[in-house]
Amino acid sequence: MHYSTLIQGLLGHNIFQMTANLSIASPQAKTDVLVCLVAGSVPYATRDSPNWTALSTSFNLRLQYNPAVITIPETENQVSKSITCAAAAGLNVQPKGGGHSYASHSTGGQHGSLIIDMEKFSEISVNQTTFIAKIGAGQRLGNVAEALYEQGRRALPHGTCPGAGVAGHALHGGYGYASRKWGLALDHIIALDVVLANGSLVHTTNSTYADVFWAMKGAGESFGVATYLYFQTMQAPDSVVYFVSDLAAQMHSTSTSDAVDILARGFELLQEFSLTSPLLTPNITFGIHVDSDGTFFLHGWCMDCNAAVFASTVLPEMVAGYPGHVDSVTGLSWIQALTELADPGPLEQPLGSRYTFHDTFHVKSLATNDDISLSTVVIKAYFAEVLANQGKGPFFSIINIYGGPGSAINTISANSSHTQAVALFG
Repeated sequence: MHYSTLIQGLLGHNIFQMTANLSIASPQAKTDVLVCLVAGSVPYATRDSPNWTALSTSFNLRLQYNPAVITIPETENQVSKSITCAAAAGLNVQPKGGGHSYASHSTGGQHGSLIIDMEKFSEISVNQTTFIAKIGAGQRLGNVAEALYEQGRRALPHGTCPGAGVAGHALHGGYGYASRKWGLALDHIIALDVVLANGSLVHTTNSTYADVFWAMKGAGESFGVATYLYFQTMQAPDSVVYFVSDLAAQMHSTSTSDAVDILARGFELLQEFSLTSPLLTPNITFGIHVDSDGTFFLHGWCMDCNAAVFASTVLPEMVAGYPGHVDSVTGLSWIQALTELADPGPLEQPLGSRYTFHDTFHVKSLATNDDISLSTVVIKAYFAEVLANQGKGPFFSIINIYGGPGSAINTISANSSHTQAVALFG
């Protein structure tokens, strides 16, 4: 599948708060699982524990579920015991890495699950011969980026949110600003340590437990609990050109109908640029951001590019359909570029329950193909909806253009688990 664009939107705060005071886990199931966990020396928390709120609160407060128990294993054997104890008690199992699931799957996606909080699995180490990184399933993207760079100027393609967990992100795809050059985070996984449903631990690769490896890369925790992920890292670029073009003037300078036509035409030219222009190299990734406050800009980066050449040659072609654009082009280091995308937060993030950022939102996403680009009718409808709801938010929408000629996302074979990735954003 050839992905051209990825459209995301976060709509509204305080739309709906799901309350959950009851659990589907029976009292006997809770008793049985706790007896089993104690016998197996597995650390755990329940509703009576002082750290329960921090451990159990979902990232998306709109969807809050009540686990039956949360284990905090420190060893793979304790992960195994968590699974077998849950199975014996008839409880569903859900591993939790960063806990950023927009639909709150990391807290079970329903009430009464046993959650395995992986925060103790925090190792990040890079083999200095192979440059393969071993990363614990409890780590977060910002910490991974910093540690890889510190251990030999290494890097991976991944999303922009530094607090997102590496395991859920990579096992379900992992789009990011380096993806047109390097592909998805998932494409760089070369091995996994996985605890299966029967409690056994396996090391999976393309040739060892290959069926498990294929299934985990795209469907993750549906088949097992990853404890460590092994990535083939890349040499970080020496520099990154970070660019922003403010396009908001086109939203306010004329009537709504004229504005829709102008905005749609500008995006059509941008889309055409992404599909046909020889100026677009795999080093370049970009997208547009629009929100309910009247903000509208294009931004992105170009890895190992000349800032002056980019500013005078490439960027003007990208925004040619938007008169009145105001441009900014800055040369940054790799870590500076990642920090810019992570703004306003830092790259370094606390693990597990010490991470306290939460939000209340509804989100939708859509991926389109290179050979089925967005039509004029669709683009106009999109901008008409955006303009009609100015000041009625908060909401924002992002369209990232990841496809086009030379995109590494489009070079993976059709039978690869890459095509099975279900989470298309990071």
